[in-house]
Amino acid sequence: MSALLEVRDLSVRFGDSRVVAGVDFEIEPGECLAIVGESGSGKSVTARSILGLAGTGARVQASVLRFDTTNLLDASPRRLRGLRGREIGFVSQGALVALDPLLPVGREVADTLRIHTSLTPRQRQTRVVELLAEAGVPEPGLRAAQRPDELSGGLRQRAVIASAVAMRPRLLIADEPTTALDTTVQAGILELLDRLRADGTAILLISHDLAVVSRLASRIAVMEQGRIVETGATAQVLQAPRHPYTRRLIAAVPTDRPRGSRLTVAPVAPAVEVPHDVVLEARGLVRRFGSRTAADDVSFTLERGRTLGVVGESGSGKTTVARLVLGLEHPDAGDVRLLGEPWSSARERDRRVRRPRIGAIYQDALSSFDPRLTVGQILADALSGGRSRRADVSELLLQVGLDPSLARRRPRFLSGGQQQRVAIARAIAPRPDILVCDEPVSSLDVSVQAQVLDLLDDLQRSHGLSYLFITHDLGVVRHMSDDVLVMRDGRVLESGATETVFSAPRQDYTRALIDAAPRIG
Repeated sequence: MSALLEVRDLSVRFGDSRVVAGVDFEIEPGECLAIVGESGSGKSVTARSILGLAGTGARVQASVLRFDTTNLLDASPRRLRGLRGREIGFVSQGALVALDPLLPVGREVADTLRIHTSLTPRQRQTRVVELLAEAGVPEPGLRAAQRPDELSGGLRQRAVIASAVAMRPRLLIADEPTTALDTTVQAGILELLDRLRADGTAILLISHDLAVVSRLASRIAVMEQGRIVETGATAQVLQAPRHPYTRRLIAAVPTDRPRGSRLTVAPVAPAVEVPHDVVLEARGLVRRFGSRTAADDVSFTLERGRTLGVVGESGSGKTTVARLVLGLEHPDAGDVRLLGEPWSSARERDRRVRRPRIGAIYQDALSSFDPRLTVGQILADALSGGRSRRADVSELLLQVGLDPSLARRRPRFLSGGQQQRVAIARAIAPRPDILVCDEPVSSLDVSVQAQVLDLLDDLQRSHGLSYLFITHDLGVVRHMSDDVLVMRDGRVLESGATETVFSAPRQDYTRALIDAAPRIG
């Protein structure tokens, strides 16, 4: 069978900088090739070059860049627009912000059908609901009418995937298609992609999640600094990697790595002695939004220097609980106590002086920064309302493993890993007792994720921090947490010591979550 996509000696430059060099691969119908590597390795630029979307100022060269019978290097913009959506589907990285905030998500999916089919508006509407359901969106008719800001990150991701596969394209380029999805929904998306592959769709998968790659890909190409350093059958690359870089990537995966073990070779920070007193207590929390109960009688305690993981599917109430704990939402019933004193029931003017005691790290670090400010200004503001010394900012950057010279840059000019480290630096600047970590590493590649997880461990040891750690990644939560809550439909379904819950779950739902989690091999 001849290759549907053939790439030979692909090179991409931006000015004098060459970001992709001498890349070769091909994909046949019904095959999935995964490209893996760290941020900045060139994998996303490689994928976008196929579509003519490498970016402003990009110079793309290749001896062969062919899709079926079309020479993509010589194709006109009109021809490329005709291929995109109909023949080649694309799930872009950063799907959380890929949707138009002013349009209902159903309109986004319908646009592909409007451009490439002769379906009537009513037929398009019916097909949109079917596509959203296929992508694992619950209540698809209702969700189609909602704007992106009314959906969770996982639901937005599924809507983007529904749009990309609307035309059943012959080639699907999927750049991090399961980022931000919980394990059961992730499993559903992988099953959808596998069905497309079984029906003959060729898939180019870009992913930092080696477990996802293990489940879906036929072959793997490993990229480092713009070059493919290793390629082969999935099992061979993951189980017997030949290149040192590949071995480092696999070693950084937190799945099955016990609590407290090191994911990188950096030295372990010295530990401080901390009393195991309760620093955060939630009692009977209830939060309703109209007829929907997002948190229903949620109770837990968090001790100083320990980590409480919170897992569950999208819509289970994890983020609502985080907002209640941070005092960003007021409970309809129940209360939160911070360091032994009333928190949720206190007046905001009384809470304001205590807010530095509890901080937050969010999934999308870049969106949490004021784009007008430099890194130094962001950290100075977090330290003391903008009156801190330059030395204090430098010390913060050093604590999170960043060069103090980055203080002069704006966050958008940093890599994803650097942005997340700045977010951590901002969070620890006021010397909090507690950090609420809401999906803090889900968008990071595996090696950067390992560095950030080790950094959080080091900060906990050296500062006695307590973490409320929310994530959909069961490998991460098992590696990071002392105790865990499993949430479903706003309620705590199961809780206990992490190893106990993972090794002997009492609830069928917990067992299903664990079984659905992808694993390497």
